[in-house]
Amino acid sequence: MNNVRPRLTMMTEEQIQEAHNNVLKVLIETGVRVDSPAILQMLEQKLGLKSQDRIIKFPPEVVEDAIKSTPKTIDIYDRRGEYKFKLGEDRLRFGVGVTALFYQNPFDEKLDIFKRKNFQDLVRLGSSLKHYDVVSTVGIIRDVPEEMTDLYGSLEHIANTTKPMVLLVSDENKYPEVIQMFELLHGDLGNKPFIIPYFNPVSPLVMNAGTVDKMKISIERSLPIIFSNYSMAGASTPLTPAGTLTLLMAELLAGLVISQTIKKGAQILLGMLPVYFDMRTMLNFYDPQTILISVACSEMMKHYGIPHASTSGSGSGWGMDLIAADSYWMNTLALLLSSGHLAPFIGDSHGSKSISPTTIVHVHEIIDQALRFQNGFQLDDMNSALDEIHKVGPGKNFLNQPSTMRNYKNGYYVSNVYPHYSMENWQKAGELPAHQVLREKTQDLLASAAAPDDHDEFIGKGEEFIKNHIS
Repeated sequence: MNNVRPRLTMMTEEQIQEAHNNVLKVLIETGVRVDSPAILQMLEQKLGLKSQDRIIKFPPEVVEDAIKSTPKTIDIYDRRGEYKFKLGEDRLRFGVGVTALFYQNPFDEKLDIFKRKNFQDLVRLGSSLKHYDVVSTVGIIRDVPEEMTDLYGSLEHIANTTKPMVLLVSDENKYPEVIQMFELLHGDLGNKPFIIPYFNPVSPLVMNAGTVDKMKISIERSLPIIFSNYSMAGASTPLTPAGTLTLLMAELLAGLVISQTIKKGAQILLGMLPVYFDMRTMLNFYDPQTILISVACSEMMKHYGIPHASTSGSGSGWGMDLIAADSYWMNTLALLLSSGHLAPFIGDSHGSKSISPTTIVHVHEIIDQALRFQNGFQLDDMNSALDEIHKVGPGKNFLNQPSTMRNYKNGYYVSNVYPHYSMENWQKAGELPAHQVLREKTQDLLASAAAPDDHDEFIGKGEEFIKNHIS
């Protein structure tokens, strides 16, 4: 099959090596601060290194050994044990979610605090849409006692989907309890893993105790993990793209060294969420340069042979609006055409403070179209249709030709949300604006999204676990 595919590349091999050398220089000359006494002691003992004021410096040979020992691919399963995809050699996969504090309803886009019912509905919505390969933590529940929000959220997470899950736990002290609850509900988590915990260091160059201690808990259970950092260029990283890339890559490789020191061969995805910080408005945002930084990160990971966690292009809009559409299109297409493997956070707005189901539905349409673009087309004798062209000749049509008959149902994009209205049909339908059509479709999808058949069993056992935990 002669498939014609578009590709996006940024750096030459020489530039990749230059970027890598810059990162090695940061790690050996500046180092990183490790705030967990147990992890710092482990690094010193196993690597034969010495720290000073919690700062440890990694020689190039230590970093290179960690790169070599990291698996190049990760097999991901669903909750039922069915194999789903292989991160590291497969195409970019997408997920819904963000640790939102507010919910933007699909009726009038008004904001309200994020509630337990919202968690349930959004997990089911993401589960029902085929282009979302994973369902990530979708919010921070605020209508339960604050100390229980991670437990109730994680329970709704696992009970309302069988898809692979990206897990974020806001309170680092609750992470062991969440894992214990999952083990109670499911059993062993490391065999045919479907849960991918997500962890962040603190920029610049701090391996905070909560992150590295949770990494150890996960790796000891053979769970694959995401280690991803978040920058605000000009605040927590240098303002220049190259400076941001260098500092964030240094943090990622430091996290890689820690993971491989905990357990050689630990499965890990590395990635970054680079954003700018506007000092005039005190807001952070994505722009074309930050997406380029993420593409550059994907190329570095391809060079290392390490699975890459991509940005999702989210958080910039005020809901599902033109601002959000611009960011999502740019990010989705750019990362699909580069070397990304997993973009787990789609649906948020207002700088990730809120999450919108209409955004989840609209971006699903963007992904559908972007995948068609990324897949290219076949250039072969049958698809070139030379015989048909010769047979039809000038001035006639191809309505009854084999290529038309084979492809008229799926040969072009047809939206599941927005009808292909002519002007006249649009007028007959009441001249609805596109955002109203989106809202109504989202309402229908939320109403029809079903729970897994073991939902009630999981909720019952999980609530009993939480009750015992409280007492």
